[in-house]
This record gives sequence, C-alpha cells and structure tokens, in this order.
Amino acid sequence: MFNPSREEVRRFFCDAWQKQLSGGVLTPLEAIAVDWIGEHPEYQALLADTEGALAQDFTPEKGQTNPFLHLAMHLSISEQVSIDQPPGIRQAYETLTQRLDSPHEAQHQVMECLGEMLWQAQRTGLPPDGAHYVDSVRRRASR
Repeated sequence: MFNPSREEVRRFFCDAWQKQLSGGVLTPLEAIAVDWIGEHPEYQALLADTEGALAQDFTPEKGQTNPFLHLAMHLSISEQVSIDQPPGIRQAYETLTQRLDSPHEAQHQVMECLGEMLWQAQRTGLPPDGAHYVDSVRRRASR
C-alpha cells in the first residue's frame, strides 16, 4: 500500500502545479491533480512556492483548511469513482452530481461522507465501513 509522507504529498501537488505552469508533461495522476488545483485558485500561489508549502502548518485551531488534505481527498474520491470502489460509489456520486448540477460540489459533499467514515474508523478502531459511506452519499443524493 502506498503511504506517502507529508512532504511527499506536498511535493507531489507542488510539482504537478509547477509542471502545469511551465508546460511540462503530466502523468495521468498529476493531470487529475492539476484539474482539481484549477478548481481551487485559492491554493495556486501556495503550490507555486514549494519551500513555503513544505514549511507551513494548517491547523483547525487557526481556522485553516489544509489544502493538501483537501486536494488529496479530491484525488481519492476521483479514483474511487473511476474504479467504483467501494461498490456503488460511482452511481451515488453521479446521482449526487446530477442533483447538485456540479461535479465539484458533489465532490465536496462526498468528501464530508469520506471524512466521517475515516473519523469513525479511527474512533472505533474498526476498518472503514465502505457500505455506510456509500449509503451516506446516496442519502445526500436523494435529498
């Protein structure tokens, strides 16, 4: 299983964005990352400064969203949807996207469900409950 360090994750997003800015060739994963970075112009200056990005801390106590966690969740959800894992996530996401008329907003809604699933798994010490996660997305899609 791939388990990148904090620095590796940050470098991945910074390098992908800098390749985009310089017209470099992107890997398929970098292309997906760049698409999500494009949806978040508020992160672009940070990503253009790798050393600053590596040094900065993002804490809820400071009222900050961690842009790297946010972008990594977008990538995770994109991958989950592309391979329909957990089973049913693709249809639930597509239904939610149609209801909201926004793939980006649908991703943010799914992100809340994903975060809740991971929090529950950490709290209980049990494996993440993919079926509950998909049901949570389906509920949001049917509102």
